[in-house]
Amino acid sequence: MKASYLVSVALLAATAMPAAAGEISDGKVKIGILNDQSGVYADFGGKWSVEAAKMAVEDFGGKVQGAPIEVISADHQNKPDIASNIARQWYDTEQVDAIMELTTSSVALAVQGLSKEKKKIDIVTGAASTDLTGKQCSPYGFHWAYDTHSQAVGTGGALVQQGGDSWYFITVDYAFGYSLKEQTAKVVEASGGKVLGEVRYPLGSTDYSSFLLQAQSSGAKIIGLANAGLDTSNSIKQAAEFGIVAGGQRLAALLFTLAEVHGLGLQAAQGVVLTEGYYWDRDDKSRDFADRFFKRTNRMPNMIQAGTYSAVTQYLKAIDKAATDETEAVAKQLHEMPVNDVFTANGKVQADGSMVHDMYLYQVKKPEESKRDWDYYTYLATIPGDQAFMKAEDSGCPLVTK
Repeated sequence: MKASYLVSVALLAATAMPAAAGEISDGKVKIGILNDQSGVYADFGGKWSVEAAKMAVEDFGGKVQGAPIEVISADHQNKPDIASNIARQWYDTEQVDAIMELTTSSVALAVQGLSKEKKKIDIVTGAASTDLTGKQCSPYGFHWAYDTHSQAVGTGGALVQQGGDSWYFITVDYAFGYSLKEQTAKVVEASGGKVLGEVRYPLGSTDYSSFLLQAQSSGAKIIGLANAGLDTSNSIKQAAEFGIVAGGQRLAALLFTLAEVHGLGLQAAQGVVLTEGYYWDRDDKSRDFADRFFKRTNRMPNMIQAGTYSAVTQYLKAIDKAATDETEAVAKQLHEMPVNDVFTANGKVQADGSMVHDMYLYQVKKPEESKRDWDYYTYLATIPGDQAFMKAEDSGCPLVTK
């Protein structure tokens, strides 16, 4: 009787105890890469971000705390409802522990809201809106590679300093475009410039003629393209047809990456000033990663793809350090651990979830200046992280107390 009683007590005690350190839920760690794989942002992130995530898992050894790591992916088609349905299914029935990349701000905001409800980690590398770490921040949400504030400070600030003190914006009509335009306009006006006007257009448009003509007729020195991906490429192509740059106005591509420069070609893209958080030819670490990425994709990575590699790597490091994949414990480590990898050095995560790191200002080379394939950028300046990103206490995040 006595022995039986002791066994029963031991079983009850074991049942009441929390999960042991090192325990991984479902016996595996499952990461979902959710992004645009067929639309205007397919090269911006797309299947190339999925490859970057797989590289991160392979480089980590394929396991964390003894548990296998799995990467799955899906195309959200730039639609928040589709993205939310996929994310809900992943969380509820497919044991996905974290969702990453999340190109398109409206999608990222929707999935971050769901992730907060489900108490799951999300790390955004593809979307830009500062609302992700502002009024819609989450204790489990993180914003990695860049945001609209860093793009505005980089490209917008540089062009005003170069004399571009009057602006007209062509803005994609959703959360990302609004945020990018608003952040850039603030930088322009704070630097002594003026905003003369704005026209908005629907995502994925193919004819920009009326928008460009409005911008041209404004007389603004700078036409700010508050868009990204194929939209930016098409805007620049059609601007050339109207002779906008030849006529003395300049184009500011406020979110333009290596992928779009490659797609557009140096002949059309030459002279464009842009801001990225990563360039493959920056240093030995970035070149090593880029060479390995090229061998499996036949292309060099941009900051979205390199940022996804960094986000996955840091998430796995956080699980390893916490010795569990439990959300609260992993989020705590993500907030505390410095970020040192191929993407950045000495990055730090703020209380609002923003990963602060240096950004870089580049100018696209002329065709005759390029020495090899993918040699597209001339380095102009480094924008220190504390200048590029908004301070947590100024972000509007309700989790942050001033």
